[in-house]
Formats: sequence, C-alpha cells, structure tokens
Amino acid sequence: MTSEELEARIVRYGDLIPCKTAFIDAHTPGSDQKENFTIIGGGVSESPDQHVHIKDTPGFNIGAAGQPPRCRNSLHSHTTAEVFFVLKGRWRFFWGRWGKAGEVVLEEGDIINIPTGIFRGFENIGLDYGMIMAVLGGDDAGGGVTWAPQVIQDAAEHGLILGDNSKLYDSKKGQKLPEGISPMPILSDEKLAKMPEPPAIDVIPRHVARYLDLMGLAGKSPIKVIGEDAMLPDKPGFEMDFITRGSLHDEVLTFKDSIVLMPMRGHWLLKWENYTVTLNPGDTCILPAGFSHKLEPSMAGEASMYRVKSNDDPAGPTWTKN
Repeated sequence: MTSEELEARIVRYGDLIPCKTAFIDAHTPGSDQKENFTIIGGGVSESPDQHVHIKDTPGFNIGAAGQPPRCRNSLHSHTTAEVFFVLKGRWRFFWGRWGKAGEVVLEEGDIINIPTGIFRGFENIGLDYGMIMAVLGGDDAGGGVTWAPQVIQDAAEHGLILGDNSKLYDSKKGQKLPEGISPMPILSDEKLAKMPEPPAIDVIPRHVARYLDLMGLAGKSPIKVIGEDAMLPDKPGFEMDFITRGSLHDEVLTFKDSIVLMPMRGHWLLKWENYTVTLNPGDTCILPAGFSHKLEPSMAGEASMYRVKSNDDPAGPTWTKN
C-alpha cells in the first residue's frame, strides 16, 4: 500500500465536514447549533445532507459531535453500543426518561460506554467549542435511535417531523411526509415504564474511565479499556485499547481484523514498508485486516491514542445492573 492509498484511509480533523441538520432536534432551541460528523460508516444521521467520509465499516461506525457552549444533544436511546471520548472541552452526560436519573461530567480524554436501552443526552458545559468522538456498535447503526417523546413533540413545534422511515422532513422548507409514510410513533407509556432509570452509582463504575487514571495506569502494554475482560467490561461488537508512549516497543503490529486509530494527545508516526504518515489528535485512520505497521510518537511530550479493534462479538446490549 502506498502512502497515497493509506492517506485515503485517514480522515483528518481539519477536513471533517459537519451536518447541522442531522437529527430531529436541529431546529429546537438549545440544540440547534450542534454539528454531527459521520467519519466511518453511515452512522445514525436522519438527514440526507449528512456527509459520510468513509462508507465501508469494519464492524462498527465512527462519528463525532461538535457543539458550542451550552448546546445539548436531546434525549434518545440506542439498541447498540455508543462509546464517546472527549477530544476537546468539558461535557455533561445525563440519562433517564427526563434526563434526571443520573449524570457525569467528563474532561478531555475521558471515555464513556453509555448503556444501551436508556435515554441519554449530552451537553457541552465548557467555555469553548467542544468535540467528542464516537464509536457505534455494528455495521448498520441506522435505525437504532429512539427519541424521548418530548423531543419528537418539541421538534414538531419547530417544523421538523420524523417519518417512520427514519427520515426527517422540514415543513419550513415546504416538505411533507410522502404518501405511505407516517410520523414516527412515540413510545407507549407501557414501553416507557420498562426503560431502566439507573442511578449514577450503578453506571459510572462500569461505564466511565478517566483519562488521568488511564495515564496513571499506563505501563509497558496497551490498556484494555472496553472488551470482555477490559477495564470497562463489555461485548459491544468491538474492543478499545488505550496506547501511550511507553506501551509500544518498536514492534511490528499486525491484527487479524480491521483497526481504527484515534489519537488523543501528541503526534504519532505510522510506519509500514518504506512509508511514514503522521497522525494528529482528532484524526481517524482505518487499517485493513493483516496490515503490518509500527506506531511511535513523533516528538517528546504526552502522547496517547485510542485504538478500536473489530471482533466477532455481536453489537448487542451493554446495560446490566450490578
């Protein structure tokens, strides 16, 4: 593989193309300034305007959300895993029918594996534009989003209607539901009553890892952050490692499945054959199965990276009460 061919597998942070109409709350005050990025795979966007950088999926999807201060993503639930790490800023994640069952504040580098099957939302509570990177379970992440009833109702008051085909229609643009398409039904009271409302004390220990803790635990091997026997034990359809300067030893790395490299801090050299490219914080690089390579920081100072690996696990539920 040439450097040009591998560069086509890298989505640079500075080249990310946002969509401001990706979801049903795109016109709702308080949520109308958020930007959605679909990096690898189709993601969960409900808008035909969403740009997809790399369409092929390795068993999971990669996306991102960018929001100015006090902008929030409305309450919704997923049937597959949704893992975030904070690239920039300070974020509050909250969950429950009304977003009041529990919450946690994450700083840069912190990671959360949000439990499936519960309503969740998130808000940039920092002072500047913030960015969170996301990993979604499964090749097909579309159709797995269910909005809290009040979100659908608020959206309709501001001109957006979600069809039962998971597509958005904007009455402000003169759009109407096509023939044969009905509005997306809201969950019944019976189904709402069955949705978990776990308190923070049940969620945080098994679903949140702090960047400072990961750096403090960093040793001669990558830290398993998400996986069956990882720091945050789960089988969401992929695994995630945390890599630092000291966890790599100039060895050649080869994996039987695809991997995705997502630098958090520092600049990293990706080397193979006679080629070298540099990966920077916010970049996303997908490597094919069996691709032999080396990784090393390009300069002194803090260096860290999340590595996502495909596996044979189904992209199933992640929420179980301790």
